[in-house]
Amino acid sequence: MAIAEQNRRVSALAQTHSARWALASLSLATLLSSLGTSIASVGLPSLMQAFGASFQSVQWVVLAYLLAITTLIVSAGRLADMFGRRPLLLGGIALFTLTSVLCGLAPTLWLLIAARAVQGLGAALMMALTLAFVAETVSKAKTGSAMGLLGAMSAIGTTLGPSLGGFLIAGLGWRAIFLINVPLGALTFALAWRALPARGKAAQTAQGKFDAVGTALLALTLAAYALAMTLGRGNFGALNIGLLIAAGIGVVLFATAQAKVKTPLIRLASFRDLQLSASLAMSLIVATVMMATLVVAPFYLSRGLGLDAAMVGLVLSTGPLVSTLSALLAGHLTDRFGAYRMMVAGLTSLATGTFLLSLAMTKLGIASYVVPITVTCIGYALFQTSNNAAVMAGVGAGERGVVSGLLNLSRNLGLITGASLMGAVFAVASAGERQDIGQDILSSVAAARGMQVTFQMATALALVALFLALLSSHAAGRAEPRVSKGTS
Repeated sequence: MAIAEQNRRVSALAQTHSARWALASLSLATLLSSLGTSIASVGLPSLMQAFGASFQSVQWVVLAYLLAITTLIVSAGRLADMFGRRPLLLGGIALFTLTSVLCGLAPTLWLLIAARAVQGLGAALMMALTLAFVAETVSKAKTGSAMGLLGAMSAIGTTLGPSLGGFLIAGLGWRAIFLINVPLGALTFALAWRALPARGKAAQTAQGKFDAVGTALLALTLAAYALAMTLGRGNFGALNIGLLIAAGIGVVLFATAQAKVKTPLIRLASFRDLQLSASLAMSLIVATVMMATLVVAPFYLSRGLGLDAAMVGLVLSTGPLVSTLSALLAGHLTDRFGAYRMMVAGLTSLATGTFLLSLAMTKLGIASYVVPITVTCIGYALFQTSNNAAVMAGVGAGERGVVSGLLNLSRNLGLITGASLMGAVFAVASAGERQDIGQDILSSVAAARGMQVTFQMATALALVALFLALLSSHAAGRAEPRVSKGTS
């Protein structure tokens, strides 16, 4: 009996050790995909100079990457559910790393854009499968902590990108911002190869054909919507409206196609699950709200509070820093008190923070932004971690990839929508104030007014998300019981 107990403990210790290595590889994959988004943005001025191109042309270096992720992430998850997550994730890491080399060596702008689009496919595979792998490699008692770590790594990648990119460009030139991914990608691949479980539980779902028609329709629909929200930089014209109409038609065609095939890309019946539908809707809404802090806050800080560029950058770093630190704590709280409790608590904090931001009390100086954004980002970290944990814990092994893709898709669509919607609200509100005071430039009063109106809308959206969280919690039957201290 003593030998059997000792063997059991050794086996449990080995599994824990293996899970930690697997989580390390998933964390690096999350860091890579988020770094790929943020680090390229800082290089746009250098790319304009290097290729003698306009801003409208070089912005496609960022847009091509984002569009590829947005349009392909659900399909990537579905492929992994059918053929196994390990080979697809390893393939995604390898593709991301190899195309980073192509980006760094690209002789022309359009070859760089093409390489970035393919790199986005690699990123889509990584983003879709990291959440799915957590449910497979980490015990349910530790799911919240694992989701918190992934959230923290995503925030670190987003925060680190601009500063790291600026340093690399200053010292080595623009090509370095892409080539830096090569050693990081190689390390991630090696860790994933060593640590991720070789068994493919999802491989048993491979019966039937891959839904190529549904994949194409969904990709075209999402591309049309994303382009409608990004082209024109917030000024909606005939092209934007046409693309939105095309996206609406695409939704109808996609739903019709999914109803007719035996193995659809997305099982429409899944959306009858109130908890899943509410979680996806909340993710989209919260991402829309958070985008307001990125689009509107710089104008408020520079014009409303009169801060110089260096100080604006320093103050803006408050939000990502708080999100990074809060995500780690959010994971432990989710494990301790349950996902639904923390989801409600997070959205309550988010709504409180956006309401404080809507007051835009310029007389308080920097504190009028730092205090509310801290409350907002704590709420965001709590929500994001608990929502991901709740969704992935309730999904069967054969659906984890596609549901993980849907979660990431809802967040991306929210960011795209927020950039356009919140930017337009701020522009209209501040323009009205400028007209009232007879100025053409964005004055302190106009910036404060734009901030107030934008975050009034953000607060309303946060309250809608909070209502959905309460509804989802009620549908779960009852609040989750606390996990005993011994397993937390």
